[in-house]
Amino acid sequence: MITLYHCEAARSFRPLWMMEEMGLDYELKMLPFPPRVFAKDYLALNPLGTIPFMIDGETKMTESSGICHYLGTKYGPTPLMVGEGETAYGAFLNWMYFSDATLTFPQTLVLRYTQHEPEERRNPQIVADYAKWFLGRLRAVEAAAGSAQTLCAGRFTAVDIVIGFALRLAGTTGLAKDFGPNVSAYWNRLQQREAYQRAVAAEKKAAIEQNVAARVRT
Repeated sequence: MITLYHCEAARSFRPLWMMEEMGLDYELKMLPFPPRVFAKDYLALNPLGTIPFMIDGETKMTESSGICHYLGTKYGPTPLMVGEGETAYGAFLNWMYFSDATLTFPQTLVLRYTQHEPEERRNPQIVADYAKWFLGRLRAVEAAAGSAQTLCAGRFTAVDIVIGFALRLAGTTGLAKDFGPNVSAYWNRLQQREAYQRAVAAEKKAAIEQNVAARVRT
């Protein structure tokens, strides 16, 4: 069975949502955020101390979008993946990498310097600069979502999962209020998916059962 180490509302939500969309069996292990501080035993398993960490037999992975790609490829076929023979294959790969490198990365700095650093180390200039970076790059999603219900291949795919998480994270970083109309409508559509709602319920249920406190927001 697939084991996924997860923190509430963290990048690991991507593979959690992917598994729910695919109907895969999995074990969800909740950790307090950040685990490298509050769950030091986890470092023996994943020396990076990062989330996610997925174990599937001999396979161990730490990159959220990569895990989604792995799951769709190994446990497919599934319409969530776009194959090499499809016209949208290049766009699919581009969105998959764009999701973390371009849309999630700047938000981690906003989150760090507004919520996670001690008060004396918080930095409004970093926050402003990287918020602007994120919102500037989000224009690509605003444009794509204005002409289609989903971002790639004319159907819901793993792209919508990995980009969707970046939009979910924006609720935590305080940037969702600046979404354009197309991104707002697109994000609302994604949240209506049954698998998305099951994933949210699964992380809440697991946190309660495993006695892991919810992620603190300010």
